[in-house]
Amino acid sequence: MDIVGFLKSQFICHLLICYIFIASGLIINFIQLFTLILWPINKQLFRRINCRLAYCISSQMVMLLEWWSGTDCTLYTDPESYNKYGKENAIVILNHNFEIDFLCGWNFCERFGVLGSSKVLAKKELSYMPIIGWMWYFLEIVFCKRKWEEDRKTVMQKLLNLRDYPENFWFLIHCEGTRFTEQKHQISMQVAEAKGLPKLKYHLLPRTKGFAVTVQCLRNV
Repeated sequence: MDIVGFLKSQFICHLLICYIFIASGLIINFIQLFTLILWPINKQLFRRINCRLAYCISSQMVMLLEWWSGTDCTLYTDPESYNKYGKENAIVILNHNFEIDFLCGWNFCERFGVLGSSKVLAKKELSYMPIIGWMWYFLEIVFCKRKWEEDRKTVMQKLLNLRDYPENFWFLIHCEGTRFTEQKHQISMQVAEAKGLPKLKYHLLPRTKGFAVTVQCLRNV
């Protein structure tokens, strides 16, 4: 085992990483709170500042994915599309098989310079979570209760508010709406059979309402 591998395996290293993340994250959340005074004066400056502050938190998570865990995310694309990445807004559709799927999305956001401004469609409960949840609040992340009757109006309004966002951003969305498990897959395929839809082997049936509204509200932004 080399020296880097040895350090990664040590509890003191894990403790130090956690301490730095928690301490710096809470400090940044505190600074973000004070940026609220800018909103009625200069909304775009508020947004630009919070993109930089959010990057200070998100980049630590991406570092853990790349350096500590050694995860290698591979991008398959064509040269014409590659030249546009990070230079325009985009909706990125992800599968949701593991708890850290969003980190893989953040990994690509970091590569193309849109990590600080990246957006997600997240559960309302996450907005109460210190550091990341609070950071997302100041980034105008779209939170939902996953009850369409209650979410439709608020989600559409939050998406429309992003149309004048001053930074290029990627909107990350899980097409299945929830994390894949064998139990959820069985239920999802029962629904597919009842509706005469194709049965998927490795995925849940996609939830199209959130995606359709996202496209509708952010088209041509």
